[in-house]
Amino acid sequence: SHPLLCLPGIKCGGVLSAPSGNFSSPNFPGPYPYETECTWLIVVAEGSSVLLSFSHFELEYHAACAYDYLQVYNGAARDRGNLLGTFCGRSPPPPFSSAWHVMAVIFRSDRHVAKRGFAAAYRKDACGGQLTGLSGEITTPRYPESYPNDVECRWSIGGDSGSGPLTLVFADFQVEGGQGCGFDYVALFDGPTTAAPRLGRYCGSTRPPRTVSSAPHLLVVFKSDFNIGGRGFKAHFYSAGECQEVFTAIKGNFSSPQYPNFYPNNLKCQWRIQLPPGYRVKVFFLDMELEGRSSLTGGCDYDHLAAFDGSTENGSLLGRWCGQESPAPVTSHRNHLLLVLHTDRNTAKRGFSVAYVGVVPMNVSCTRTDFHIQIPVPSLAQLERNRIYLGTPSCAAQVVGGNFKIHTRFDTCGTESQKRNNTSVIVSTLYIDFSAGDQEDIHQYEVQCEPKRKEASVTLIAGPNPSRLSQAENLVDAQQREGGAMDAHEIKSQDTSDIVFISICILAGLLMVIAVVGLVLL
Repeated sequence: SHPLLCLPGIKCGGVLSAPSGNFSSPNFPGPYPYETECTWLIVVAEGSSVLLSFSHFELEYHAACAYDYLQVYNGAARDRGNLLGTFCGRSPPPPFSSAWHVMAVIFRSDRHVAKRGFAAAYRKDACGGQLTGLSGEITTPRYPESYPNDVECRWSIGGDSGSGPLTLVFADFQVEGGQGCGFDYVALFDGPTTAAPRLGRYCGSTRPPRTVSSAPHLLVVFKSDFNIGGRGFKAHFYSAGECQEVFTAIKGNFSSPQYPNFYPNNLKCQWRIQLPPGYRVKVFFLDMELEGRSSLTGGCDYDHLAAFDGSTENGSLLGRWCGQESPAPVTSHRNHLLLVLHTDRNTAKRGFSVAYVGVVPMNVSCTRTDFHIQIPVPSLAQLERNRIYLGTPSCAAQVVGGNFKIHTRFDTCGTESQKRNNTSVIVSTLYIDFSAGDQEDIHQYEVQCEPKRKEASVTLIAGPNPSRLSQAENLVDAQQREGGAMDAHEIKSQDTSDIVFISICILAGLLMVIAVVGLVLL
């Protein structure tokens, strides 16, 4: 065996702070020593980025790189959310461009089989490189200062075949203009090289449109000529799969990227729930573990999940969470709700899992003897009337004037009398059956009436996960009077019965007084 391979205490690694430099595995180009771990931390001026490339690479091979390996981190080491990749064997890592001014490289060898190792070089503010991960940011050199002349930058984004299409959004754009963008320009290609179909070529000060690739690769090329510059550009990219989704089904569930494994850093993910008009969206939080609150401010300043009432972040904030919280369900006021996950540059956690259900628009009211339920037919347009019933399937809805209607007496349709808070209430269950094929999907709403006050309420009691829905709050205002759901003659007959009842009581009282007076006179 090689005498150097077994030497203990080999010194390696360190902080690299020069604008550019080289480093390699111990003893390169000879075999690296056994049982060695080295960490290089590359730190350049804040506001700069690091371009890292490998000129030689040969480590012991294992399918999962479990023996000898090299890891590259987009930031401080050992934070799983920043891991750009783990490498071994003879295939060198691609060039990497950091998202900020710190990059870490870790090399580790075990006690068997040593190879020649690797040689790497880095430089600051070099533009372009290989960008991986679910999301990230790219800028022209020196942004927001004027970019240099005579540069060409190529950012190859993506590469994970399972990650889905990529979306690129320009937040700022100012590049020298000209006929046909012949001077300075940005060109986008639907693939890893310029041989791929071109998606656009842009210059001037108008931001390019949002661009979506057809494959998990996108190439961005920036070129400047010998004079006249501009501020350049700043753009964000993200994988369209699990980080940007729109849900239109009446119920569903989703989770943070890579859940229950650690989510990546530097994310901004958005999930939009868009339901038919009249619906509201109710979200249940099944699991949450994000980076904790700031020790300075006590707020969710780092990684956080926020819910907005509407389809944009301009909507009113329904809640903002971090750490290991168990938030109560939130409900939108209309048919749109937006969830946004922000993660910063370090400290990733398990993430979150949520379920949501569309709250069916309905008007529930009651008299002293009857329930009245109305649901607009367009809200449940795909359902037959027998899929909507109170208590038992025999109490199905009728279609009357554009509404599903259920009008039933308290002594039918599975209603029962209960005592709640020392008050007598009449309770039943409304079933809405969305089942399709073998998939059973029945939503249940508890309808409740307080006959003395003629007040009705309705509560979602079973949707995406019954064990969590015990937290359900009332979904329709409890103070719904019968006026909106009863015909005039029904209200009139109800009022007449009350008058008759009161008249009898008064008459009985008068008779008693007369009888008492008569006894006294006798």
